[in-house]
Order: sequence, then structure tokens, then C-alpha cells
Amino acid sequence: EVQLQESGGGTVEREGSLRLSCRASGFAFGSEYIAWSRRAPGKDHEVVSVIYTGDGTTYYADSVKGRFTISQDNANNMVYLQMNSLEPEDTAMYYCALTWGEWSNPLVPTNYGYWGQGIQVTVSS
Repeated sequence: EVQLQESGGGTVEREGSLRLSCRASGFAFGSEYIAWSRRAPGKDHEVVSVIYTGDGTTYYADSVKGRFTISQDNANNMVYLQMNSLEPEDTAMYYCALTWGEWSNPLVPTNYGYWGQGIQVTVSS
């Protein structure tokens, strides 16, 4: 059974940093897209970063480019999201998500069929 478990959220001050972790189980990394998506109150899901585990290719939304970094640990089936220079606008529930297949745009939330339960990130001003 595929499972995704997020950890590492919390509250941080503006311009602070956090690192989110996603533990994936039920499969071995090989050729998946694993994403970090966020949902702020009253807003739609926004996929902020994706990594293709087959070759480590990464994708970022414009809203986080240059501030967030996604990485993978194949040995431990982990994906990380290092978030720097956080702003109050980054406040949201953050979800780890998974899909297989080929996608012209991996940053589309509806591509993903497996989701973790989410973890709250709050950035205070």
C-alpha cells in the first residue's frame, strides 16, 4: 500500500527557514513524480515543487523559485523541501503527493493520485 507521511512543519518568523520531509512507503523510488503541494485557506491547491525520482529533475512554481529546494534520498525513500526566506504568503497546509506516468506539466495538482495527510506551515509577520 502506497503511503506518504509529511513531517517538519510548524511556525516560523518571516524570512525564516523550515525543512519538510516526506516519507514514502509501499514502493521503491524509480520513476515517479513526487510533489509538494500547498493549500492556503480559501485557495486552490498549488503545486510548488516536484522531483522526478528517475533522474532527479526538479520543477518549481514561480512563487517559490529561488527560495525552495526539493531533494530526494533514494536509500530511505524520502523527499525533502527546504524552504528559505519564508513569507506570510507561504502559510498553508503542505502536502506530499505522488504520481506515475509522463506529464508535460508536473505542476498540475490533478496529476497526482496519492496524497499525504498534510502538515501545517505558518509564517508570522
